[in-house]
Amino acid sequence: MHVNLGLPWWGAIAACTVFARCLVFPLIVKGQREAAKIHNHMPEIQKFSTRIREAKLAGDHVEFYRASSEMTFYQKKHDIKLLRPLILPLTQAPIFISFFIALREMASLPVPSLQTGGLWWFQDLTLSDPLYVLPLVVTATMWGVLELGAETGVQSADLQWMRNVMRLMPLAVLPITIHFPSAVFMYWLSSNLFSLSQVACLRIPAVRSVLKIPQRVVHDSSKLPPREGFLQSFKKGWKNAELTHQLQERERRMQNHLELAARGPLRQTFTHNPLLQHGKNPSPNPPNSSSNKPKSKQPWRDTLG
Repeated sequence: MHVNLGLPWWGAIAACTVFARCLVFPLIVKGQREAAKIHNHMPEIQKFSTRIREAKLAGDHVEFYRASSEMTFYQKKHDIKLLRPLILPLTQAPIFISFFIALREMASLPVPSLQTGGLWWFQDLTLSDPLYVLPLVVTATMWGVLELGAETGVQSADLQWMRNVMRLMPLAVLPITIHFPSAVFMYWLSSNLFSLSQVACLRIPAVRSVLKIPQRVVHDSSKLPPREGFLQSFKKGWKNAELTHQLQERERRMQNHLELAARGPLRQTFTHNPLLQHGKNPSPNPPNSSSNKPKSKQPWRDTLG
């Protein structure tokens, strides 16, 4: 586009980004359909999830497998795959990696025309932004894309832990990406703006009807679990992970115990040292009634009478 159409490099990068995103738009629509389907069945799914979680924490294997089987049957009946809306947008990863590597290599050569193909304060696309405006704007738009679920459409409380991790991603990668060439940020910014425009468009009822995306059912808030804050959700997830680890450790020890029992008789164990009296200092010699008697000056009289 830069050579044939005469577009400046910043315009060519933006145009190629929009073209590539349009090619994968059908996958985004499919992901939105799956997300809407999951949302409409979310109350029942969360009931199963609650039963599974409580049975796992209680160590009730019968209830755990029963609830898991019922949830699997329910998902097959309604063709629900919880991770499908999250996996479909990952098909964009090869496109992102290709653009990233190509633009970074072109900037490191450098391609001479890139040095004057920028815009406003970032005229040289081979260098990083001297004002750090592009990295901050890209970070803000990336956070907006992840928060709105622009790529997946999934805003489930059941996947809240995943959303919490994704919220930290923009800030986590900022120290690494802040010195990238401006050409890379030009692509990244164009892609994020396309995603935000995409989610705004897909929220229009007429557009959703044309694309055959199911309308989202408005659930009664009393039937859904309350939304948790970031810290509360993080603490709850950490506590559940600790409990899960403890249960797995207990099951592992029980399995080892059963394996030892199958090999031969078990070694007797005690709660305390059986050689010591529990709670008392042991005496070096056991008390003897004969030793407490006073010694006689004529011991033969005790024997002969």
